[in-house]
Amino acid sequence: MRLSPDEIQYVSRKIVKALTADRRIEVDDEERVVDGIARVIVEELQVEDRLNEEVREVLVQHMQQMERSDITYSEMFKKVKRELARQKGIVL
Repeated sequence: MRLSPDEIQYVSRKIVKALTADRRIEVDDEERVVDGIARVIVEELQVEDRLNEEVREVLVQHMQQMERSDITYSEMFKKVKRELARQKGIVL
């Protein structure tokens, strides 16, 4: 995951503060809303983590083909990730 738990809490708290300051939302329990937003952020980051793991597995299976075709791991990683994300309907 690209963000630490502290960073996720910070971002979640900033979102709630901004929305309440602009009077876009009213909250009875700010901490509960912050925790809810943090959970959603973590879930979304985990979707990409799982996708990255799936891409790594695909690349391991095709490592010899990649070596023969003279394509770098990072290039192939990006291509496979884009394709798998498209197939699964994941927006990156």
